[in-house]
Amino acid sequence: MTQKFPIVQADPGVTRQVLSESPELMVVAFTFDKDGEGKLHSHPHVQSTYVESGRFAFTVDGVETEVGPGDSFVIPSRAVHGCRCLEDGRLIDTFTPRRDDFL
Repeated sequence: MTQKFPIVQADPGVTRQVLSESPELMVVAFTFDKDGEGKLHSHPHVQSTYVESGRFAFTVDGVETEVGPGDSFVIPSRAVHGCRCLEDGRLIDTFTPRRDDFL
């Protein structure tokens, strides 16, 4: 029951790969080169982020926090958020419901 999803360029220095999905939930890996940026944005989905590796400066609703391996946090629906990669790394994001724009 494994489906392989393509790796796509999300932003300069950032790739995205859907790892698994259903209508209710989606798991996505984002791989960042140092200085890669996830631009400020918002969406109706609740997002949970787990830092698998690297270091990131995350901004959520105007508050910046530095996170590293093993850190995790939840981003509420419609919160304006983004990140800068301080050290090559990978984030595992979970969205509910699924991000259809990633399929």
